[in-house]
Amino acid sequence: MGVKTYLRTVGVNGLLQLLKSKLTKSDPIYKTSRKECKFPFWVRLTTSDIPTCKQIFIYREYDFAVKESPKIIIDAGANIGLASIFFANKYPDAQILAIEPEKSNFDLLARNTAPYPNITAIQAALWHKNEQINLVDPGLGKWGFMTEQKGISAQQNNICHSVPAITVSKLMEDYNLEKIDILKIDIEGAEKEVFSDSSPWVNKVNSIIVELHESQKPGCNRSFYCGTNGFDTEWKQGENVYLSRNNYLSKQTDSN
Repeated sequence: MGVKTYLRTVGVNGLLQLLKSKLTKSDPIYKTSRKECKFPFWVRLTTSDIPTCKQIFIYREYDFAVKESPKIIIDAGANIGLASIFFANKYPDAQILAIEPEKSNFDLLARNTAPYPNITAIQAALWHKNEQINLVDPGLGKWGFMTEQKGISAQQNNICHSVPAITVSKLMEDYNLEKIDILKIDIEGAEKEVFSDSSPWVNKVNSIIVELHESQKPGCNRSFYCGTNGFDTEWKQGENVYLSRNNYLSKQTDSN
């Protein structure tokens, strides 16, 4: 990551803190703020938190037009909560469920979203069954943890910890959701499992934003598209595929 990226995401003070950390060989957590966010938040300066921040707040990959203000947003694969924070500031009346399986990411997610009463942080993994599964580190950084069924790992040394897995249907049942306005999914290949049988819930979703990981887990694309028939609008924005029904979402033409 270059100097310009740090200047645009965490400013001069963040860059200076990074340089200091290199001298002291530390791994700092830095408190930063943005004018579009009501509250400051924390990032880990030497990790993928910085390009994540860039994608969300500089490139505005989750900026779009809506037919009506969303009431329910699910952020699956919430990482440290930056997308949830973006949504909470843009749609302050929305209920946001931020789901993240990995412990260190979740701890920072809980810290970052604590000031927002409309964000609920959930340590779990979105999946096609309600069960305990493994979280695996393939070495892709803090944004690259993957999930898999227990007992099938070919690389046992890469297992971080187990985590409860939850289906979209169970999530809707637990939180009394009749509809989901925006389902944002960035779950490092687990979209293959999630969409393998989406029939119980997909018709209750107005729009989906997903990053597909076909190169990491072959079959993701087929599973996703087979499981999302009925959406009438599709486009790509950044690394994400957008699906919408009845023009609930549309591509933003005048980025803020």
